Amino acid sequence: MDRTALQRCRIAVAGSAAALLAATLVPSPARAGAPIAEVDVYDRTQGQALDVRRKFAKRWIVGEPGHEYAIRVRNCSDVRVLAVISVDGVNVITGQTASPSQSGYVIEPGDYVTVEGWRKSLDRTAAFVFTDPSSSYAARTGRPDDLGVIGVAMFRERSQPAIAQHGGAPLYGSVAEAEAPAPATKSSAADSAARERSASLGTGHGRNEHSPAQWTAFERAGSSPDDTISIRYETRAALVAMGVVPRVRPPRHDPDPFPAQLGFAPDP
Repeated sequence: MDRTALQRCRIAVAGSAAALLAATLVPSPARAGAPIAEVDVYDRTQGQALDVRRKFAKRWIVGEPGHEYAIRVRNCSDVRVLAVISVDGVNVITGQTASPSQSGYVIEPGDYVTVEGWRKSLDRTAAFVFTDPSSSYAARTGRPDDLGVIGVAMFRERSQPAIAQHGGAPLYGSVAEAEAPAPATKSSAADSAARERSASLGTGHGRNEHSPAQWTAFERAGSSPDDTISIRYETRAALVAMGVVPRVRPPRHDPDPFPAQLGFAPDP
């Protein structure tokens, strides 16, 4: 998909389905079933989706330093969903250290939202751009420990959503209805080892661009995400070294001890 098409999609969705919100948490069992959402990452500079490779029970994509990118989340369910999105451990709307209980984007059934940057207001975002770790937004704001990962926590809407609106609620800062972020835990030795390695890439705070959104009410069906999708990103060199991406070897030329053809010297 080219950049112009992405821009059209973003504006169309932002004007209707995409919205910032504060969610009221109502504990109730999550419904099992088909996957709630699909998440794609687009290289906006090259105008193409990035291939996802699976290795070490994780999803991986190759990021090109200096390239802008976008995250597209498609709602595959038959109800509205809330997508809480993080990049490098930072909530893309509030700029807070990410927790599933925070603000996100609301997506209508069968629709999708394209998120192209850190939200600065209801009208503007700062573009996501693959960059050197020291220049990443997370590192520049004192949070360099979770570089190289995109996360999407999905929540279904409560079957009978509350009527009360959150009009006038602040976009930034703590939200009264949101629970405190849970302490981070390391789920396995593999995750611990991954944290110990130095990230080769982060996401910067890029150019400011027009990106309209609106505030809406949303009541979650439960306090825990119905689904969580995580995509790791690194440079090609790093992923080759890790064995995620195969090394490209030039075709080998088999030397011929007698390369000349039989015949006689031609005229000059």
